[in-house]
Order: sequence, then structure tokens, then C-alpha cells
Amino acid sequence: MSNLAISVKDLSKKYGSSLAVSHTNFEVPLGTICGFVGPNGAGKTTTIRMLLGLISPTGGDAQILGEPITSPDKYLASVGAMIEGPAFYPALSGAENLRVLATLGGFAQERVDQLLEQVGLADRGGSKYKTYSLGMKQRLGIAAALLPNPKLLILDEPTNGLDPEGIQEIRQLLRSLADKGTTVFVSSHLLSELELISEYLVMLRKGEVVFAGPIQDLFDQQQPFMIVKTQNEQDLAKIVVIAQSAGHKAHLRDGSAHIEGPAEWAGTLNKLAFDSGILITQLSPQMPNLEETFFELTGNQK
Repeated sequence: MSNLAISVKDLSKKYGSSLAVSHTNFEVPLGTICGFVGPNGAGKTTTIRMLLGLISPTGGDAQILGEPITSPDKYLASVGAMIEGPAFYPALSGAENLRVLATLGGFAQERVDQLLEQVGLADRGGSKYKTYSLGMKQRLGIAAALLPNPKLLILDEPTNGLDPEGIQEIRQLLRSLADKGTTVFVSSHLLSELELISEYLVMLRKGEVVFAGPIQDLFDQQQPFMIVKTQNEQDLAKIVVIAQSAGHKAHLRDGSAHIEGPAEWAGTLNKLAFDSGILITQLSPQMPNLEETFFELTGNQK
């Protein structure tokens, strides 16, 4: 039996003359959390819809739990999914909503109380859905996705719109699911959150995969960098030119200059700036994180 939850080979989706997803290739091992990231419009939701059999690919193929996506009936019973936010009856309680879905799906009613406990809603299962906070609604949506006791859980932006406490609750829930053997494939724009929980990563840019593999491998490929701020913000462009002239990659973002290079070069940069009449007010060596690496690989600079 394959040790892969997802295997994608040359998968493409075309709308008219535009390729929403272009010849993508990646694998997700069983029992891991895999983050799925990319700028808006990169093709994440389109890819997820193909994996779930909701739309047909234009080319290529993929397998879910060893079964081809052309035969979703062979694997969907082992897959839970939440895309574009959960939808429930507002006037029914959380438990009643799950019981309705369990009845429709042919799942054991005993699962309802188990899942409410698992997602931290045991004390609010009897409350009407319309009284739930956004975080509670998201957790109930994940509970619904877990009704089939899936081997693979696919989530599209499960932390969208949540406050920090709600985000932490979802993070802890996903980590506990993975620890118990469920493979989690999660799309999110909150890169710092994915960095905390993901072992694997798939990164899209304009429908193409720019990285797929263990997240540590991605960091190992990246260079250390430094964040520079100057007394006069207009001098930042000059700092970029100075760095580039010395052979270092550099760009502007968020009111600072981001310059690739080891911490040992910071003193040299400071002197070069001083000799050019530029006063540096911040010079902070950094190691790459997921957000910095994302901007570097996708070219999605602010």
C-alpha cells in the first residue's frame, strides 16, 4: 500500500485560454500536516476542488489514498473536507446540525458527542448555531468534516477571519488530529501559523508549484538576511542599490530594506551606508521564516 495521502502528477486545469493550475506535481505523506500556500489566485482552491472530485482536471492525474481522482467514489468515504466555510442551520444546535449530517451521510450518531468533545464544543453542543462565535463555527465545521473518521482531512482557510485565540484553538486541534494519525492538508494565508504546525509544504505561484517537500528543506535552501531601516525613508532605495552593487539580493518591503546576506556583513553594510551619508536606525540580522521565504519565491512583494 502507498504511504502517500496525496500524489499529484502534471495536474492542470484550464478555463478558456487561461491555466488556473499548470502541470503541478507534489506528494503528501500519510500522517503529516501539509501546508498549502500561495498568493490569492494562485490556484489553491481549484486544486482542492480537483482533488475532491468537484471539478475535472484538463490534464494530468492525481491519487488520493491510492485511488485516482477520476473515481472519487473510491476514496471520498475516507476523506473529510471543509472548503469556503461551513454551512449549518442557524436555528439548530451544534449537536443537532451534526446529527442531521450524520443521518444524511449514514454515520453513527455516537460520533456526534465524540466529535463535539474532540473539537472543544462539548459544553456548547446544545446551543444554537447562530449563537456561536466565528471560531466555534469553524470548529463545528471541522467536526462535520470528521464525521466519516477520515484518513485525510482537507481544509481551505480554516482560520479565515479568526482572532488570535480562535487561530490557536484551530492550530491545537489540527496538531492533535495529526498526532492521532489523520493526514491534514490545509490551505491558509496565515504563513506564521502554518510554519508552527506543518511538516510539509506545497507552495503555488500562478498555478505552478514553486516548492513541494519537507518545510525544513525549504528553509535549508534559503539564505540569512537583514532588515534595514534608515532615518530618512527615501534613503532605503539607496541602501538597496548599495547592497546590490556589493553582490547581495535586496528589495524594499513594509518600509524597510530586506537584504540577503550573513550577519557578519552587517558591519560592512553599515560602513558603506555611513560613507554614503546614510544614517541606519535599524540593522537586524534574521534567519529565514516562512513569510520571508514565501515572498522571495512567489515574488509577491508588498
